Amino acid sequence: MERRSFLRGAVAGGTAMAFGYTLMQGAAYAAPAQPGTGPYGPLGAADANGIQLPAGFTSRVVARSGQKVAGTSYTWHSAPDGGACFADGTGWIYVSNSEISSTGGAGAVRFDSSGNITGAYRILSNTNRNCAGGKTPWNTWLSCEEVTTGYVYETDPWGVKAAVRRPAMGRFNHEAAAADPVRKVVYLTEDMSDGCFYRFVPNTWGDLSSGTLQVLKAGSATSGSFTWATVPDPDGYPTATRKQVSGAKRFNGGEGCHYANDTVWFTTKGDNRVWQLNVAAGTYELAYDDSLVSGTAPLTGVDNITGASSGDLYVAEDGGNMEICVITPDDVVAPFLRINGQSSSEICGPAFSPDGKRLYFSSQRGTSGSSSGGITYEVTGPFRA
Repeated sequence: MERRSFLRGAVAGGTAMAFGYTLMQGAAYAAPAQPGTGPYGPLGAADANGIQLPAGFTSRVVARSGQKVAGTSYTWHSAPDGGACFADGTGWIYVSNSEISSTGGAGAVRFDSSGNITGAYRILSNTNRNCAGGKTPWNTWLSCEEVTTGYVYETDPWGVKAAVRRPAMGRFNHEAAAADPVRKVVYLTEDMSDGCFYRFVPNTWGDLSSGTLQVLKAGSATSGSFTWATVPDPDGYPTATRKQVSGAKRFNGGEGCHYANDTVWFTTKGDNRVWQLNVAAGTYELAYDDSLVSGTAPLTGVDNITGASSGDLYVAEDGGNMEICVITPDDVVAPFLRINGQSSSEICGPAFSPDGKRLYFSSQRGTSGSSSGGITYEVTGPFRA
């Protein structure tokens, strides 16, 4: 299902402006998502893992920081953060970053077709505050460093090929990445209060060793049209990439990023917003803003984001009340799950197994509130197709 192929609203300067129906073109705007009843109904009581889920869903612990992953010799990394799933024959692999200074990187857990753990291992070592990232169509994981002149590392989820640094993708406070196979570019978020939104245009699709880094240019409103401009000096020194192009649009703390069906969604934690870029039409708008909902906002502390084949978006909270919320294609936002007893943590790395039946994610600091107390979970249930 293609999200928002019908009317979308516009919110410019805080005032909603209806532009009328423009079907299947993504050229009209509509009001951001509003609270309502989610597709799976209310949350039930907390289970043995302290997780509240809708009826029919169950959770299990996949790994804990500082402990061996069950049946393997790999000690799960501290501060598990962004993640993604990769098909592996009849099974799959879940990769997870480690947001630790100097000794960060990424690890992976391998599952068979029944969801049994069959292996775990390191795929990137001794890098710096690997926060989020993104999956490529050629089945590599882009692990992004969240430091001032951070790099993007391209890694092998199978742990066979050595990780490769990709400086052409820019050196800045990286957060997430999302590949667009139609336009053959990779979108990138920047976790700064005056950060920008970028795209990397490789010289050859499938090879990230060289290409052009561009930044989004637009007005100050929350909806409108945008263009791209080349960043002259992607290495970000002595002038930061976000300060090199006049008219680059500012976003308050870029976080998660997801691409599907000619649309990019990304989150900004400083203002609790989910942004939507209609890249075919060259327009942008708000998909969610906690200050524009009627009643109590169900989603705060927006962070990592992923999508399901149904068109539903799943947005994880950094803080808030430790929920993953769903935003449906008809613009309803509701809690999907809530973790109890972990108020000093954040939810990271939501990703679906290739068959869409299992959702993986981590609580970065778990019950201890320390990066050494991270917990990675799996939720299984009747996710809608």
